Amino acid sequence: MTPLSNEILANWQVRKTPKQKDDFIAFLKGKIPGLRIEEGGFGKNKNLVVGDVASARVICTAHYDTCARLPFPNFLAPKNIPAYLGYALLLCVPVLGVMLILSMLLGLLTENFVLLVNIPYLCTMSAFLWMMLGGPPNPNTVNDNTSGVITLCELMAALSPEERSKVAFVFFDNEESGLFGSRYFARLHKKEGLKDKLVMNFDCVSDGEHIMLVQNPSAGKAWGTQLKESFVSTPEHTVHHESSKTTLYPSDQSSFPTNVGVAAFKHKKGIGLYIDRIHTVRDTVLRESNITYLVESTVTFLEKVKPN
Repeated sequence: MTPLSNEILANWQVRKTPKQKDDFIAFLKGKIPGLRIEEGGFGKNKNLVVGDVASARVICTAHYDTCARLPFPNFLAPKNIPAYLGYALLLCVPVLGVMLILSMLLGLLTENFVLLVNIPYLCTMSAFLWMMLGGPPNPNTVNDNTSGVITLCELMAALSPEERSKVAFVFFDNEESGLFGSRYFARLHKKEGLKDKLVMNFDCVSDGEHIMLVQNPSAGKAWGTQLKESFVSTPEHTVHHESSKTTLYPSDQSSFPTNVGVAAFKHKKGIGLYIDRIHTVRDTVLRESNITYLVESTVTFLEKVKPN
């Protein structure tokens, strides 16, 4: 990897608070010529943009904000919806347990039914939401989403000037809090022909040997052939080209009319493709070969894209 990517991995994995984001932005501005900030929208987003969005045929994206540290991983199984939902329901057990304990304690103090039900519910849900969104920053964010940030940096270094003219790069803010950065970017650039541009979003691409490209119908129709010709399986990587109609992978690509989400997964019999470890201190795995594969395959894809 380039010195820039190695430095990000070593020193810049935490990008959650406003100050942490501002420090990271100042660092990137000193390393990437032409990087500019587009600021605004709900959540006071600070998206980082490189290149001409209006003339680009393809927009390569990744979110740079990082999540809170959680005691449990954000488990994703995009092709196994029962497992996905089952895990979410399993997380409800400790939440309900806390609510029950609070209710029992209140029951010893009061016979007010409204208080008995509502106060434990409100307290528990408020604490849970704070832990998810406002808790302390996760110190390890290799996969989610330092890997995506590094992929964009490696792509910028690998492309020739001719190929760079076809692409704009965007580091989104506030993905973790609700895709606010990408939605703001989509509104800001709506009149620049976004429906005719392919948005390739790299999110969680470093932990797993299975590479999945989740295309929405518009992307599959306009770009599916080129993507399948460019992203092919190797002895080290198995590639899955999937439709967003049958695959659940929520990330910033969903803010755009023509999109493909790119991620890396592990595989286990009975579960299928899955991501674990993210949002916890165990998010430490970087398969450098994944970054190399994605950069080389994206370069191959961009060679097939005609300039405006």
